[in-house]
Amino acid sequence: MTLVDTSSWIEFLRGRDSVAGQRVKALLARGDAAWCDMTLVELWHGARGHTEKQALTELEGELRLYPVNEPVWEQARLLARRCRDKGITVSTADLVIAAAAIAHKLPLEHCDSHFDQILPLEHD
Repeated sequence: MTLVDTSSWIEFLRGRDSVAGQRVKALLARGDAAWCDMTLVELWHGARGHTEKQALTELEGELRLYPVNEPVWEQARLLARRCRDKGITVSTADLVIAAAAIAHKLPLEHCDSHFDQILPLEHD
């Protein structure tokens, strides 16, 4: 199973012929795509038009949802401290999504360079 970040979902949902969109398509075909609560909030917040909203509704019935639970919040706080110590500024949502991937022991599919800064801090 792979946790898919909002950035890659957007590529897929908007039908962009991008590498990230193709990776999401492949994950879906294998039944390996998942998301977390924070990703869903971001996607619904930015959903455009009937087609995207319909796709999100259908995917909600099919995909595994990994909860943003206490271990995720603990990991997010740790990542926030480590980012601040390194002078890295990222969104709270990205911290929570990265923390969900780490806490649930899942790889993270993304096309957002913030994760390239956040994820290595897991072991700092």
